[in-house]
Amino acid sequence: MLQEKVEKLLQEAFEENNSLFLIELNVNEANHITVIIDGDEGVSVNDCIAVSRKIEHNLDREEEDFSLDVSSVGVSSPLEMPRQYKKNIGRTLAVTTVDGEKIEGKLTSFEDEKITLKWKAREPKPVGKGKVTVNKEAVLPLEDVKEAKVIITF
Repeated sequence: MLQEKVEKLLQEAFEENNSLFLIELNVNEANHITVIIDGDEGVSVNDCIAVSRKIEHNLDREEEDFSLDVSSVGVSSPLEMPRQYKKNIGRTLAVTTVDGEKIEGKLTSFEDEKITLKWKAREPKPVGKGKVTVNKEAVLPLEDVKEAKVIITF
């Protein structure tokens, strides 16, 4: 029952700021509510406060005692939703496929539930000794992606 109330309040919060979206909602037996959000333009502290207040101010502690944590998705967290791929176009991803293949490349597009990664690789020359740099590309359907993480570079 508490989970349903929180889901409805989150839906209202996301209607008020439609660049935000839910990554995870968890309500445990002790009524500890954990909300993890992301946003098309990132998530500010004020975004977390607004979502937290939307929930907190519309639940009655006299009815049900609860605790609440609202946070943004972590930098090192894997991408969970298609919307997260869209917002990370142009960034480098470390992708593990369901077959166990690891690819690190720049996310250049996300269309029709498929991601396109591009990277450069050093390969042996077709003729002669030495190596040559070649441009590589992979188009992967999301169902073939086991895990994808944004690589943060400084």
